[in-house]
Amino acid sequence: MLERTPTFLLDAGGASSTPQSPTPEQQTDDARLDAYSRAVTAVVDRIGPAVVRVEPQVSGRGAGMGSGVIISPDGLLLTNSHVMQGAREARLTGSDGRPIEARVIGDDPDTDLALLRANGDWLPFAALGDSKLLKRGQIAIAIGNPLGFESTVTAGVVSALGRSLRAKSGRLIDDVIQTDAALNPGNSGGPLVATSGQVIGINTAVIMGAQGICFAVASNTASFVVSELIRHGRVRRASIGVAGQTVPLPRRVTYAAGLVDNFGVAVAAVEPGSPAEQARLEQGDVILSLDGEPVGGVDDLVRLLNGERIGRFVELVLLRKGEMRNVTITPVERRTKAA
Repeated sequence: MLERTPTFLLDAGGASSTPQSPTPEQQTDDARLDAYSRAVTAVVDRIGPAVVRVEPQVSGRGAGMGSGVIISPDGLLLTNSHVMQGAREARLTGSDGRPIEARVIGDDPDTDLALLRANGDWLPFAALGDSKLLKRGQIAIAIGNPLGFESTVTAGVVSALGRSLRAKSGRLIDDVIQTDAALNPGNSGGPLVATSGQVIGINTAVIMGAQGICFAVASNTASFVVSELIRHGRVRRASIGVAGQTVPLPRRVTYAAGLVDNFGVAVAAVEPGSPAEQARLEQGDVILSLDGEPVGGVDDLVRLLNGERIGRFVELVLLRKGEMRNVTITPVERRTKAA
């Protein structure tokens, strides 16, 4: 019986092509990749059971679908306001496939967050972290149910911090996290998680047509909204009772007031019986600052009129007929869309 002689392929230099041992650099790269994989899989194993599918119930029937995350062992759950669409009840499906009923505690369209309580005790949960500690480039992991595919995981990085995103209510959501972790319809309301295993954001929006630009409401904003909804059933915000529009300012006014922005808010209308009327604000007044904070537009005014200013004196700096004036005003709780 003839023995077959082993055949070796030759490269261009004539050397035989035999298996090569990995170089130290390749071994280091493999170790890093393994560390990355271990970090992501550890987070998924830990947080995945707390992520649920959310189906709002209207007259006992499903009305769309999204994701949510349980944030406490007694069943508190966060999702998006736009997922709930005003519904007061929802049917949840956990990672184990069992159905769970839930009811809405409070809804805040201005931050696109809704707080629910799921029926059940000692449910798996994920803790909200401190989004102020985030850094650009940090690993971000999104878990949810995109396009109906349950328990889907995508990973990327924190692309940017401190973004602003306009909610469907028209109000700007401040301190939004931008990430390139892939999100799709159905991811809304699911958690964005750090490798520490803490929830750093609630996924909320994708820019259609853009690639790798997705957004999440920061966990610190979510923590504030949760505390307000539990305490008051709503997020309290202040109002002075004006309708306004952003207008450019003359350079001399900007210089005299020491402002950075070249814009202010012109009062277009004053609501009868409002704090603005009581403080004798007039149509045509231009608001330049509130409690020393510059007001460079309507969004700034809305942002500064937070719940902490309800019922206490604040100082407005106005421009009226070419003259600067200081006015003291006491905001009330906002019940309408008026600033």
